[in-house]
Amino acid sequence: MGVTEREQIARRAASEIKPGMIVNLGIGIPSLVPNFLPTDMQVMLQAENGVLGIGESPEKGNEDENLCNAAGFPVRAVKGASYFDTTMSFAMIRRGMIDITILGALQVSQSGDLANWLVPGKKVPGMGGAMELAQKAKKVVVVMSHTDQKGRPKLTEACTLPLTAAGCVDMIITEKAVLTVGRDHFVLKELMNGSTIDEVIGLTDAEIIVDMPFS
Repeated sequence: MGVTEREQIARRAASEIKPGMIVNLGIGIPSLVPNFLPTDMQVMLQAENGVLGIGESPEKGNEDENLCNAAGFPVRAVKGASYFDTTMSFAMIRRGMIDITILGALQVSQSGDLANWLVPGKKVPGMGGAMELAQKAKKVVVVMSHTDQKGRPKLTEACTLPLTAAGCVDMIITEKAVLTVGRDHFVLKELMNGSTIDEVIGLTDAEIIVDMPFS
């Protein structure tokens, strides 16, 4: 079985994680990132529900029903892992102890605004820890599809959905491209899956500046 687009995005996001980092991962595509980290890399993955030291996903049948990530999915713990209550978990986040957070998104604006919690017409309990993570993590990486289910751009001049946090996003990784956020524009750094520059520009509802080798 080949690698899916979601896995390709997660693998590229994993390359942003460096040894010694404390990392927080959102639900969805971010939860796949641990599967693409080198086994000998010393990093500590943190979850808001009170775990520091998450490993890769366990094989089916080997799950620990008492050990899960913030989304409720089973995880493994690495050597040196620790457990604590939610108060301590969010104290770590709010004190700026998270080196990088990798989150999903519904929209990202060209000024780095993030909208990732409210889907129109759907009931949700709230934005959860994403608000604190987006504001306090030292680096914010968004992983998502380049367009929504109707083919509409998710990279926009301005977000039309309620914001999680303003001006917080540093990098976006989609199945089409890797982009960073400049001063009121996106910067195209890499192409993914054989996409072309024109294709990425056509699927993005905002200004893009191309900054790639040999572009």
